[in-house]
Amino acid sequence: MAKKIKAIVTLQIPAGKANPAPPIGPALAQHGVNLMGFVKDYNARTANRIGEIVPAEITIFQDGSFRFILKSPPTAFLIKKAAGVAKGAGNSVTETVGKLTRQQVREIAEQKFEDMNALDIEAAMKQVEGTCRNMGIEVVD
Repeated sequence: MAKKIKAIVTLQIPAGKANPAPPIGPALAQHGVNLMGFVKDYNARTANRIGEIVPAEITIFQDGSFRFILKSPPTAFLIKKAAGVAKGAGNSVTETVGKLTRQQVREIAEQKFEDMNALDIEAAMKQVEGTCRNMGIEVVD
């Protein structure tokens, strides 16, 4: 018989740097999760991705056990990394803080595709381009 799900929690944590301090501790402790078990498992599974933000979707069961799925980094994080900027524009309508090529947008869309709500790679590219516009990053051919 399948275990009953108590909660599903999504956290964005730097790879290999999870610890039981806030925000991870309070988010998981209220559901009775073994914090050190989660922290050790997460850090072991993300040790090869240091420097990235890796979202984890944690499914917590009634008996206190859990399982988690690692997702791809947030689109904004990948765009900033590819454009070589520290942050997006304060006012994306009047400011441009960087540029990406269509090829870089395609690479980001391919990396994010399985976590996106898109039917094909072209639709995923349009979503990434929209995020670029909101961040003040220009997409050039």
